[in-house]
Amino acid sequence: MTESPLLQVNDLVKHYPTGGGRAVRAVDGVSFTVARGQTLSLVGESGCGKSTVARAVLRLVTPTSGEIILDGIRIDELTAEVLRPLRRRIQIVFQDPFSSLNPRMRVRDIIAEPIRNFGIERGENLRKRVAVLLETVRLPRDAADRFPHEFSGGQRQRIGIARALATQPDLIVCDEAVSGLDVSVKAQIVNLLQDIQRDFGLALLFISHDLAVVEHMTQRVAVMYLGKIVEEGGRRDIFVSPKHPYTQALLSAVPIPDPERAPTRVLLSGDVPSSVNPPSGCRFHTRCPHAFARCQKEDPVMKAVGPQHLAACHLYDEPQVAPKR
Repeated sequence: MTESPLLQVNDLVKHYPTGGGRAVRAVDGVSFTVARGQTLSLVGESGCGKSTVARAVLRLVTPTSGEIILDGIRIDELTAEVLRPLRRRIQIVFQDPFSSLNPRMRVRDIIAEPIRNFGIERGENLRKRVAVLLETVRLPRDAADRFPHEFSGGQRQRIGIARALATQPDLIVCDEAVSGLDVSVKAQIVNLLQDIQRDFGLALLFISHDLAVVEHMTQRVAVMYLGKIVEEGGRRDIFVSPKHPYTQALLSAVPIPDPERAPTRVLLSGDVPSSVNPPSGCRFHTRCPHAFARCQKEDPVMKAVGPQHLAACHLYDEPQVAPKR
């Protein structure tokens, strides 16, 4: 019997009205699952809707439509009162480790706040738990008495991770959690996240535009373009045998650490269209080097292009115009 996913998102839509009957179609029909104890990475260019998906999953914004199911419980329609006890099961590490920490609170109070809010521990047990969390993220115990501005960016992100771990969640959303860090610090935080995932059995929804980091730490990848997922598959499927032209273009831009191997770049023409007025048919057709007439009229649906590998592209319905690799 197949185990049900921890998180299931079905046809998620989030539109932001702008007046005059128009709306920013930030997320426009996104579906995916996150298995228990595994990592799903959501990748794509800035503005494609990744962070909006994260905020909708966390119910920081209310979805326009669709379903969000956490461990069999549909949470997108729950009232704030009913949702509150479920919030401890899903936490977030934000992109900016400075603005996401209260500068007027000491580290011990920042980490203890969610524990107090959910009534998990009090008194001496709370103090001990904060100390254990600091040790878990590899910060000294005396860090508890200091303020966020006294730490480096990487150390502040460790504090954010400790706060996310405080409620013993099942799922942590990492919203560009390492994008603002130096390369060496980024590697340390990625390794820390992997260790924590292994030790606590956590699931991660890892949102990033850094494909080198994604390849290092994920099990599955979903590629977003202009509010939609255009390809989803296992790490090897995406990084070794990408099918969608947009995924191929993204991967071609990743630097290759081999001076004797010439990079093969896939150059896209034009800019990303507006999410207020996206193109008809396939949203990528205005920039796709393989586009043909059907792409302008018909929106492709996700279809199997391999075992556990999906892509939304008409090229795989038209064998005579197979993409060049």
